[in-house]
Amino acid sequence: MTSGNNGASTPEDDDPFGYLYADGQANGAQPPSGGGGYGYPGSVNRVRAVGQRQYGQQAPAPAAAPQGQIPQQQGTYGQPNAHYAAPETLPGGAPTTQQSAYSGGSGSGAGRGRGPNTKGLLIGAIAVVAAVVIGISVAMLGGDDEPGGSGNEAGSTPTQSESAESKPSASSSAEDEVDLPAIEAKALRLQGAATASDVEGAQSDGGVYVANLNQVGSSVTWTVNGIPKEGVYTLFTRFSATGEDQSMTLTVNGKPFGTKLNLGNFTHAKEGDFAKGWTKTYSWPSLNKGTNTISISCQDGDKCNVLLDQLWLKEGQVKD
Repeated sequence: MTSGNNGASTPEDDDPFGYLYADGQANGAQPPSGGGGYGYPGSVNRVRAVGQRQYGQQAPAPAAAPQGQIPQQQGTYGQPNAHYAAPETLPGGAPTTQQSAYSGGSGSGAGRGRGPNTKGLLIGAIAVVAAVVIGISVAMLGGDDEPGGSGNEAGSTPTQSESAESKPSASSSAEDEVDLPAIEAKALRLQGAATASDVEGAQSDGGVYVANLNQVGSSVTWTVNGIPKEGVYTLFTRFSATGEDQSMTLTVNGKPFGTKLNLGNFTHAKEGDFAKGWTKTYSWPSLNKGTNTISISCQDGDKCNVLLDQLWLKEGQVKD
């Protein structure tokens, strides 16, 4: 196949500067004139005067290029296309750059845009958070009432009010207290001792007390009736001691008590000043129900320089 000459007026031969070359001049290329084209004779005139381009017109379909030839481009890159119509010139076209697609106004009118409802989203988020907080609070407050829980079980440790109520009051204790026997010196059975009333301070009737106990074998015995039940009781002894501390043997129902009866000089009275030495002591013997025998005696090794006034009992181990 050999190349052929398709004529000087074909688009591919449309060289605007063909008149500058020898072959172009040979083919009839002419410099541009005032109102016509330039280049080769019959070249395509692509120059338009200002204002002649029409937009929005239906562009004619380009003619098909002959086989083996490259179709002519419709425009140069970066230059306007003769057949291009701007969108804003068409009916219903896109808005121009000067026209805002969104109007920030809150009114509702034709042509006004509307943005996302951020206030509604914020209110919804706050409502969700509040619901979660309320649900957690209810679960924490009502957790002890769940089945299988220990919220309704009674505690093993009593409360302060329960502890106070469980203790008997002073009045109830006084009403329940058993009136136990008491005895004065002149009612005691004496052995080797004698009664007297010379020293002031004795509380027995007439100020009578037991003296002359400061010798081995001397004793006083009290036969106690009316013990309500078997148990430990407190035996109180009112006495007077001076100088150094004294101690004597205590016998309960014929058996010596485990320790000596402490008859100390608790008032720190001077030797022989028995009027200032009156005080009391106690011990905790076990008694039988009914009748019991209690003896205080001076045995070997005892210190017995004392005066005895009264004896009485209280239930249990007490100190007053």
